[in-house]
Amino acid sequence: MADTDKANQELEELFAAARRDRPALPEHLSAAILADAGRVQQGRHAAGPARAARQPLWRQLIEAVGGWPAMGGLAAASAAGLWIGLAPPSFVPDPVALAGYEDSGNAVPYDSYDMAMVLSEDLQ
Repeated sequence: MADTDKANQELEELFAAARRDRPALPEHLSAAILADAGRVQQGRHAAGPARAARQPLWRQLIEAVGGWPAMGGLAAASAAGLWIGLAPPSFVPDPVALAGYEDSGNAVPYDSYDMAMVLSEDLQ
């Protein structure tokens, strides 16, 4: 336990020495950075801010989706999905049966819920 405390203390001393003795930035590097920053600022002030015309929200949405061709494909896929969902073809399995739901009409073997008939069979 004492060894780890000593190692931590030595590390702290090394980090403190590194914080005290920061290397200075070379003068030519500092001059090159400032010259580059001056060129960039000159270019921005000369061009000025370019403001694009604001588009309505629906047009921004259409552009985000992919334009009118993508919207056409999206509308066709939605219509086909609705059609297949409402009137599925015979080869598509019934999603209700896949979920494990059973029709309550098949649960009781009687054609109707005639209480007298159910009670008469239970009493026999």
